[in-house]
Amino acid sequence: MAESDQKSFQVSDDAPPSEPEIRASAARTLQDIVGGLNTENFIVRQHRRAVEKYSEPKVWEKIDDEKRKELVEEIAPLPSSHMLGTEDAKRFDLLMFSLELALLKGSKRFDTLRKQLLEIASALEDQTGIPAIAQHAALIEEIQTEQWWEGITVPLLELVRIRLRDLIQHIEKSRKSIVYSNFADEIGDGVEMHLPHIGDGDFARFKSKARHFLRAHQDNIVLHKLRQGKSLTPSDLNELEKLLLDAGIGEAGDIERARETSQGFGRFVRSLVGLDRAAVSEAFSEFLAAGTATAAQIEFINMVIEHLTDQGMMDPGLLYEPPFTGLAPTGPEHLFDESKVTKLFTKIKAINDSAVA
Repeated sequence: MAESDQKSFQVSDDAPPSEPEIRASAARTLQDIVGGLNTENFIVRQHRRAVEKYSEPKVWEKIDDEKRKELVEEIAPLPSSHMLGTEDAKRFDLLMFSLELALLKGSKRFDTLRKQLLEIASALEDQTGIPAIAQHAALIEEIQTEQWWEGITVPLLELVRIRLRDLIQHIEKSRKSIVYSNFADEIGDGVEMHLPHIGDGDFARFKSKARHFLRAHQDNIVLHKLRQGKSLTPSDLNELEKLLLDAGIGEAGDIERARETSQGFGRFVRSLVGLDRAAVSEAFSEFLAAGTATAAQIEFINMVIEHLTDQGMMDPGLLYEPPFTGLAPTGPEHLFDESKVTKLFTKIKAINDSAVA
């Protein structure tokens, strides 16, 4: 989170900032950006008059059309040393600001931008094994409910931006594309119109509903089998599909999309309910044998177990990315010999494949 956000909004998750607070924070952030302009820089020096003008706090009290034009044309293109966080955080800021503006204007873009936020919330919910994300799990879940969007306001959207901007970096690499979108407005000025809600057929909403429903029915014999990492049969998968459809959780099209996006419906369901920790630990017990495994090896395998327990599946390529590289910079080969690395990949593949009939 940008420091200006932290200082401006010392609020709880359920208390959004007021509109005056939002404006004051935005003005301070913009003034800080201007303060980061080096007037000794050749490019900045050409606009020194404007830079000095907007370095004064009083000038930000009221921004009229003339000032806005000057800021956009003269100040905005200049290089500032003021940092606004990671690239992912800044991309999320752009999404949320665009969503706030679309709400204020009644723009046709609102529904498209909202769908993108729902996709991001869904991706974050998949990563609640990360403590920083788990801390805001309630808000992440609430965003995905129809009730939250009824009477939506700019302060509520701003609260989401503040709370979640620093969490976007934790979204798995394979899903990062949902953050990197082109926000160019292709429809011109916003026009007043009815903004329809996203229906139950929306995949992000379907996924959220399916997750909560399945986690509440883990006594189901097929779900128990899935969480234990036991192989499924085609009839098992049919029962899982029927379980959701009979409960009114999505439609046949949602099931088909889930099957396609996850390369199998069993994989999709297990990504929602995770794996039983004891079962995963047992699968990797040979890597944790006392007296043979080093502390670093045990920690690395425990990270694998943590991921599989929470996510239900694992792309072996993640072993070469953070947080694993924090312990083994060059991947598992840094800690294990070739035979152990081969066994590690084989175990992960076997667990992944157990969800496929």
